[in-house]
Amino acid sequence: MRDDMRIGDGVLFYHSSCAEPGVAGLAEVCSAPYPDETQFDPKSPYFDPKSSRDKPRWLLVDVKLREKTALLPLKRMRELPQLQSMLLLRPGSRLSITPVTEVEWREVLALLRT
Repeated sequence: MRDDMRIGDGVLFYHSSCAEPGVAGLAEVCSAPYPDETQFDPKSPYFDPKSSRDKPRWLLVDVKLREKTALLPLKRMRELPQLQSMLLLRPGSRLSITPVTEVEWREVLALLRT
């Protein structure tokens, strides 16, 4: 996914590891991917000795908040048949970034607007 993100792509801002996880806002990608500098710093907890400047293993993008929304709880999302294919909703999913299809994006936006 890191190679597929483009400036202007939409982002669902998701709260996790909290009392009620869920979508809490909308953002957008506002930079091209670039290397995360912490991977090169031996003093950083994120140092990766297998990463090099010519072949970085960890890239990041900057995101910009578009709007805060009312929380769309993960529990509610799991109840909806139209969202059952979302990677985020798969049992055991612990990815911090997951792709969202156009259909899923529209469904979540509609839920956030109600």
